[in-house]
Amino acid sequence: MQIAVLSDIHGNLEAFQSVLADMKQQVPPPAEIISLGDNLGYGPDPEACVRLVRELGVLSVMGNHELGVTRSKCRNWFNPQSREALQRTCELVSEEVVEYIAGFPMSLSRHGALFVHGLPPDSALKYLYEQGTKQVAELFDAFAEPLAFIGHTHELELVEMKAGRIIRGPLAEGVHYLDRSKRYLINIGAVGQPRDGDRRAKYVLWDTETWELQVRFVEYDVQTTVRKFKEVGMPFRYAERLL
Repeated sequence: MQIAVLSDIHGNLEAFQSVLADMKQQVPPPAEIISLGDNLGYGPDPEACVRLVRELGVLSVMGNHELGVTRSKCRNWFNPQSREALQRTCELVSEEVVEYIAGFPMSLSRHGALFVHGLPPDSALKYLYEQGTKQVAELFDAFAEPLAFIGHTHELELVEMKAGRIIRGPLAEGVHYLDRSKRYLINIGAVGQPRDGDRRAKYVLWDTETWELQVRFVEYDVQTTVRKFKEVGMPFRYAERLL
């Protein structure tokens, strides 16, 4: 089975729709889509993005922005700039959407892999780039599956572990052949707020049988998204990051 894994849509409807269109062009198209959370936040279309996630039956875990929207006490975790965007997001989403995302689990275990927003086993808040070699080795003790797909950093990274040895490296666009004798942390980048120097939307296709991993970079209508920031009153600094 080939599944699509994406993360950090962040209310960017044009990026999300372009990724979905790219999925449909695959032969065969993915049998399942899993989101690693932060489907809203920062972007101008939080309601539309979450409704599309629900309509398509996308399986999603809880991101820190979902936590911030559904649990007011969690908003203190955000820095002042992010909190400003989060407040506007809360004003743009319906009670129906809030109720829906409140039911997201903190992690999912499917097809022999773990899916979590931040770090295993179930953190939506911790970042991979903050972890040193010792901490990363300890992360592999925190989950039983051979692979864990993570988001949150808006960047791409592949972490391998074999016989206790940790190897960290970039996760480039294209096809990667994973080794079943190793275990992996796979940081898949962002659909709607990439921060890796390439403004294209990112997602991955994973073959659960062959372990082939394809990293997809997708163009989308950035200018339309940027224009919407001003229309809905979302802090424009997050639009500038898309340019």
